[in-house]
Amino acid sequence: MAQHNELGKQGEALAAGFLETKGLHILDKNYRFDKSEIDIVALQLEPAEVVFVEVKTRSSEYAGYPENTIDATKKQHLFRAADAYLYEKQLLTVPARFDIIAISMQNPEHPMIHHIEDAFRY
Repeated sequence: MAQHNELGKQGEALAAGFLETKGLHILDKNYRFDKSEIDIVALQLEPAEVVFVEVKTRSSEYAGYPENTIDATKKQHLFRAADAYLYEKQLLTVPARFDIIAISMQNPEHPMIHHIEDAFRY
């Protein structure tokens, strides 16, 4: 597996664990619809919300902050996948939001996790 893929998998595992410590329940990982993918789908109980999470992991901040890499095209892909997920799982009446978890692995023993709740809307 390519090194960047391995780094992404590590970041997604860290993000899922982080969300669980905040009381969210992981419903799915790497949900795919057409050419779109949602890294993590979680359920927050209070208030009830489906949380679609985009995880961005970097080994350094040389290329900029990971949360700044989500452009309009990426958002459109996430929206399409989220709509498909809510329809498929019959969750259309449950409010939803999009979060970003940015992880810096400059020091792999002490990764920095930045959680941006409600980062963007439809």
